[in-house]
Amino acid sequence: LFQTIIYIPVLCLGIPLNITAFWVFCCKLKRWTETRVYMINLTVADSFLLFALPFLIYFTKYNYHRDELCLTIRSIYSTNMPMSILLITLIAIDRYIAIKFPLKAKVLRSPLKSASICGFLWIGLMLYSSFSQPIFDKANQNFCLGKRSLQPNYLTLYIPIFLYFVPLGIVIFCSVQVIRCLKKKMAMNLHETKLIQKAIQIVSVNLCVFIVCFAPFHITLFLRFAVDVAQACSLVPAVTTLMEICVALANCNCCLDAFCYYFAAKEFQE
Repeated sequence: LFQTIIYIPVLCLGIPLNITAFWVFCCKLKRWTETRVYMINLTVADSFLLFALPFLIYFTKYNYHRDELCLTIRSIYSTNMPMSILLITLIAIDRYIAIKFPLKAKVLRSPLKSASICGFLWIGLMLYSSFSQPIFDKANQNFCLGKRSLQPNYLTLYIPIFLYFVPLGIVIFCSVQVIRCLKKKMAMNLHETKLIQKAIQIVSVNLCVFIVCFAPFHITLFLRFAVDVAQACSLVPAVTTLMEICVALANCNCCLDAFCYYFAAKEFQE
């Protein structure tokens, strides 16, 4: 019931928003930029999530067994969150280089380099997905979704560290440096103050969305690992429920990406 209440509005909003974002970034913008390349890839990652959501609702409701359909949908779904996190991190790094080192940026940045990095990320995440599937299947006792075993899964320890908290540190550093740099420019260029203030607000909103959407889920992964290590059976239902709430919050990010980064691309172009 909770998933249905959350995911139906996410689907209703996410599908038109991502179609519009894809159309704008592919067809309406005149010039290929690094942000445009990252945004197209982010829209593709969000589209994977939106495609998988109806299947996930069905699999959860009926305790669907593990088969080829389950494995395919789970592979599509599992690439969304890490890909979104890594792409948002790349956008933050790209923005930092462009504003902090404008002369070096001409050498370090190009749409072709951005496309190559995205290609490597997709390949890396597909390999990660194929590697993690057998470990996940061992823990969920023939069910498609959900961890049914109390055996500690060390992937739930490494995933949040390397696929969220390290990128989070990078995004915070880049965002803080960009805001500082923009505030200095605001002091020097008073006639551009309003535009720079908008840019600062966008960087701040992007950072808040990144923390609010993704941090709770990755913290609950640590909680689940701690429960498994302690063999605390009584805490499993509470932690599982908390994880489901946090996953739903993280999945809402597919609606927010289209808003946040469309305005970010527009403002920074100006």
